[in-house]
Amino acid sequence: MKTFKVIETSILSQHESKLIPLEDGIIINQENSARSWAIELFTIKELKTYFDDLVATQEIVEARVVISYPENEPAPFEVMAYSVKQVGDSISVLFRGTLKQARRKYAEGLLAELIEDGFEGDALLQRFEKAMKERPALKDEEDES
Repeated sequence: MKTFKVIETSILSQHESKLIPLEDGIIINQENSARSWAIELFTIKELKTYFDDLVATQEIVEARVVISYPENEPAPFEVMAYSVKQVGDSISVLFRGTLKQARRKYAEGLLAELIEDGFEGDALLQRFEKAMKERPALKDEEDES
C-alpha cells in the first residue's frame, strides 16, 4: 500500500460541485486486484449532513483529489462515502473508490478551452493562472456527467 497526503478535494455529484474545506486528509492506494483507493478527509462539522446524505444514498460521486503538492493536477476518482464520524470539533469522512481510467491532462485541456474562447497574450496567461488555482470543470468534463 502507498499513502499520500490530500491537499485539496472537490466532490462532484449529480446535484452539485463542492470544494471541501480540509483540515487534513490522506489517500491510500490499496494496490489490490480491484485497484481500489481509500480516502479519509477531516473537514468542518457543518458538512456532516451533506456527507451523511451521501452515505445514506450510496451515490457514486466523482472526487477530484490534489495529492502531495498544490501544483499537482487533480486526480479523478469515482468514490462512495462509507462513514462519517465526529472527531472533536471536526468530522472524518471515509470514501472508497477507484481512479478513473480516462484521465486527461487538466492544464492542456484548460489551455485549449481558453484559446478556443478567444484569449491570447497577457489575458490568456492571467486567465490560465487564475483557473489553474481555482480548477473549474472543463466543458468536455461537464458533458460527460
